[in-house]
Amino acid sequence: MTTTEQLSALSSILTQSGLHSLFQPIISLSERRIIGYEALSRGPSNSPLHSPVALFAVARQAGRLSELEIACRQSACRRFNEQQLPGKLFLNVSPESLLEAAHQPGRTLQLLQDFGIPPSQVVIELTEQTPTDDFQLLQTALHHYRAMGFSIALDDLGAGYSSLRLWSELRPDYVKIDRHFIDGIHQDALKREFVGSILQIAKASRAKVIAEGIELPEELAVLTEMGVDLLQGYLLCRPQEHPPRDARSFIPKPNNAAAVLNEEVSDLSALLNDQPAVTSHTPTATVLEAFRRQANLNSLAVLDEQGQPCGIVHRHSLSDALLKPFATDLFARKPISRLMSDDFLAVELSQSLQQVSRLITSRARQRIEEDFVITLNGGYLGLGRVIDVLKLITELKIQQARYANPLTLLPGNVPIQQCLTRLLQQERASVICYVDIDSFKPFNDIYGYGRGDEVLLCLAQCLNDRVDPSRDFVGHIGGDDFLLVLGPEDWRKRLNQLLDDFHSQCRRFYRSEHLEAGCFIAPNRQGVRQEFPLLSLSIGVVHLHPQACGQLDASQLAEMASQAKHHAKNVPGYSVHVIDSLAVPGPEEELLIGHR
Repeated sequence: MTTTEQLSALSSILTQSGLHSLFQPIISLSERRIIGYEALSRGPSNSPLHSPVALFAVARQAGRLSELEIACRQSACRRFNEQQLPGKLFLNVSPESLLEAAHQPGRTLQLLQDFGIPPSQVVIELTEQTPTDDFQLLQTALHHYRAMGFSIALDDLGAGYSSLRLWSELRPDYVKIDRHFIDGIHQDALKREFVGSILQIAKASRAKVIAEGIELPEELAVLTEMGVDLLQGYLLCRPQEHPPRDARSFIPKPNNAAAVLNEEVSDLSALLNDQPAVTSHTPTATVLEAFRRQANLNSLAVLDEQGQPCGIVHRHSLSDALLKPFATDLFARKPISRLMSDDFLAVELSQSLQQVSRLITSRARQRIEEDFVITLNGGYLGLGRVIDVLKLITELKIQQARYANPLTLLPGNVPIQQCLTRLLQQERASVICYVDIDSFKPFNDIYGYGRGDEVLLCLAQCLNDRVDPSRDFVGHIGGDDFLLVLGPEDWRKRLNQLLDDFHSQCRRFYRSEHLEAGCFIAPNRQGVRQEFPLLSLSIGVVHLHPQACGQLDASQLAEMASQAKHHAKNVPGYSVHVIDSLAVPGPEEELLIGHR
């Protein structure tokens, strides 16, 4: 297609209003509801400019980017209003279009007024495709949007030329993590570190984080465990002309089985207060009387006609609102929906304590006396208190510190035994790996215990890098012995990666002559000088099947892993020995990963 034909197709689309608007839901996993929709534009289906990439590239080349974006916003606002979609409307805006001479300030606000959409319901989503150097002008434009009541989102964080500076300069209300950092996050420790850093910065800057581009259940599980609550992607819902309005139809059912390997509190039952709720039509006077009758009542949940939480009333907020002159007379007969807060935290009963703690601490406005809503499959169940979460978290941290290995801070023998016990109780197919360092004693004799501790810390880091926090466990038995519990799907690949990691990391611990010789000489246990190979790993593996769980206890399972480790140590160099829990007697197989 020639340039002339492309420009002609663009002119035809703009003249004939040939744009299509699709909407992709953005959901809150904890509240199991849609908080808004991102509007996405497409050209006519029979046009070579159907793809948004081609469409916007031609508009940019033709100097008609602002014109195209206004047309896209007009189409999106019209369709959003026609369908009366709930939540916020996320509208994409290119920073470069704001800086174009053809850009007309106030057009977006006029569009919203035409379709009856309040600015407070709209999020301007900055999509960075090219370098933006004029920060002062950009700041002026964005302050203009904010002054009109819009929220601001920064799209594709980490992908653009200057997105981190944009975050620092513009202080957006929402930050969307680039798809690159979500893709395969369950298998990439560095991506998890990046997302964790983003969450920390967002907490400090009071921005809400949205993970977009989620396509795999494993990605969703890791993001949930890390405390990312706002989600978007094909796994949940593809962009559609007529998107769903109820998130419960497509949100995966909570599966907290993996998380209980790492903590004592597997759901929120211990936090649940069976507190009656009120409907959105309940008169304010009735709610006020409920607070007067119960001195220890901090909050009341507000439900819609379907019994779903739609708001919350806090005692201190209601008191503040009714202290104003004539407020009691003005609001007494009005429904509580006039005074309730729709900015509340709702979490599923099946969520872990750690997940709820992360959600609470990520909310800049959450006060310790403000309760949160607990739901079951999206329906109201009761209330939870922030102070109770803090107490339980503190108790868990004290217990974890008591039993943690003092060097690596990994869980020690008591948590390991508890993990294996829960594993058998859940009857989960798993792979238990007993990891041991070969030649570690003679290494200590030559290099000293300080360098030996560095090796142990190095192995602990390598193990953590191969752990999926949504389903795995890593513990330190003692000395140079560690224990891993992995999912049964890709454990071989991850163990191979672990062996490669440790092999490459250990090179920095040797003197050059030992590296060149590939060995070192040290006294053996009988005091005789002997040649020892460089450090390597021996891993004993027990392939645990659900059918075998009823015939084993934690001690027997640990002993099987220890036996497998002893078999592996009989093989020189890096090796893995596998025992099948159903095989009688002896190992199912021997997987030997040879010398390096």
